[in-house]
Amino acid sequence: MNPLETLLQEMILESGPISVERYMALALGHPVYGYYRTHVAVGAEGDFITAPEISQMFGELIGLWAVEVWRLMGAPKELKLVELGPGRGTLMADALRAVKIAPDFRDAISVHLVEISLPLREKQRAALEGQGIKIVWHASVDEVPPGPAIFIANEFFDALPVRHYVHRDGGWRERQIGVDESGRLFFGVSGAHESAIAAKGEPDDILEVGAGAARLMTQLGVRVVTQGGAVLAIDYGYEEPARGETLQAMRAHKFVDPLESPGEADLTAHVNFSALARAARGAGAAVHGPVTQGDFLARLGIFERASALERAAAPAQRAAINSALERLAGEGLGFDRATDMARLFKVLAVTRREFDPPPGFAEGAPNES
Repeated sequence: MNPLETLLQEMILESGPISVERYMALALGHPVYGYYRTHVAVGAEGDFITAPEISQMFGELIGLWAVEVWRLMGAPKELKLVELGPGRGTLMADALRAVKIAPDFRDAISVHLVEISLPLREKQRAALEGQGIKIVWHASVDEVPPGPAIFIANEFFDALPVRHYVHRDGGWRERQIGVDESGRLFFGVSGAHESAIAAKGEPDDILEVGAGAARLMTQLGVRVVTQGGAVLAIDYGYEEPARGETLQAMRAHKFVDPLESPGEADLTAHVNFSALARAARGAGAAVHGPVTQGDFLARLGIFERASALERAAAPAQRAAINSALERLAGEGLGFDRATDMARLFKVLAVTRREFDPPPGFAEGAPNES
């Protein structure tokens, strides 16, 4: 039993069961024992791999996307380029290298990284050393200074805590976490129905609600509308309302019990892109997409970029480029569907209503105002 599990047990025994949302918040963000406070999660030595770690092409294309969006904004003289949860800094490092072809853009930007993990901040600092651009770290979006901004959120919304509700006895009861007779954490349900939930359900259906993600998207949407800019959200998730839980824990690249050793595994839940879109529209913004990551990267030119890299590559390097291309944007041949990033990952952009569809969304992804 680790210190955070002991702390959670004491909290539950003293005050009663806690929500899944509260459990996730503490397991990931406890100021002393939380996963993101103590672990370098991303990379081969971490617990999971993200797209920027698979290939430099991903971050390069995101950087060039930001340049085009900045130009569509009218090329403001000052722009905050913000990344939420920037991992090891790989995406931003690749993006900044790519945008060297646009010196006017580089002159306009300051980079803002929203990161609570001190170990990861050190990785980011090392990855971005010598860029010649102002880089500032923040603990939350609230700390990012005002002004036009482009927000990049790659595998960020999936880490925001969710609530679970179970359909029992003709209504929805909140799923909670308690302590059993042996002192172990376990899932149970509250005794009272949630009268505010009008959704229909069958017995034992689970409704997963990402209120925190919706609140953040509302905040970002308001900022885009009032101050200018865009949001780019890339994550694994779904578009239509669904039943069932998607909470999962990853440790050393393997799935583990979410209640086992809290604070030592990454906890995530699939992103409800329909809910994100509703939140953005509710803030007065326009929504573009979602589209699959494969379609998005193809429209940005990832296949052409891969061909250019292959021309100067050795045979082993060409094989690595093709493997990364297939995983990020291919048809999924040779990959298990559960890890097929090209199809499972979705991309959504948020802008002002008068904004033309940004790159990657013009074909088959009309502006939904």
